[in-house]
Amino acid sequence: MTHGSHASPPRRAWRWGTPVVFLLSGTLFMVSAQNSDGTDLRPTRYTDLASIVEAESEELERLNAQAAELDAEVKALSASVGDRKAQRTNARVKVMEDPTGFTPRSGTGVTVTLDDAPESLIAGATSSERINEMVVHQQDIQAVVNAMWRGGAEAVTIMGQRIISTTGIKCSGNTVQLQGQPFSPPYVITAVGDQLAIYNEVQTDPAVGLFRQAVADPEISLGWDVEFHDWITAPAYDAPVNFSYAVPLES
Repeated sequence: MTHGSHASPPRRAWRWGTPVVFLLSGTLFMVSAQNSDGTDLRPTRYTDLASIVEAESEELERLNAQAAELDAEVKALSASVGDRKAQRTNARVKVMEDPTGFTPRSGTGVTVTLDDAPESLIAGATSSERINEMVVHQQDIQAVVNAMWRGGAEAVTIMGQRIISTTGIKCSGNTVQLQGQPFSPPYVITAVGDQLAIYNEVQTDPAVGLFRQAVADPEISLGWDVEFHDWITAPAYDAPVNFSYAVPLES
């Protein structure tokens, strides 16, 4: 019998196969959580998922900071280019920074805060459908944001994060993800602009009205608060911008 230092094929396959199975299982778990499309509820059984998402958030913040440093370096190098065409392009980019949300915006403002029902009320719910009515969903946040834009808001933030045209809001477990970062309720939405116009639009918006009906129902009791600001600043958007677009099929 010949002795060698290499493991037999069955043992080698087992040794390499086991980590692969665990890796795939973890990947499927995260993908299923990410693709829930806002249907997840927020009872306590999602606590572990929230911890995972928060850990991912820390990594995202690190990567965003690294991306911001590289972006600043690119801008500095671009500004130093002496070519006239490059300078004209940089000038056009500078003009677009404010309307696209890459500069701070200050003025009077309105803040709307949305919150889940009290924990004691959620704990006493008798069905998943009832729990579903007692929590804030991504469509509730989007309804308020859309109403603020229609009211002439010059800038909008959610949880202090500036909203731009590519911003996505998505439920993930017992949190709402904004630009990849998870946040827990209460959700604070602030608009800079004409207070009366923004407030009137929020008050009369049909989708927001459905949420406010649930606020008034003592069996659901969602949280709702409105605050006016004489002066407030919406910070500039400082996260990486990711574009996705359709491409024609090859004939």
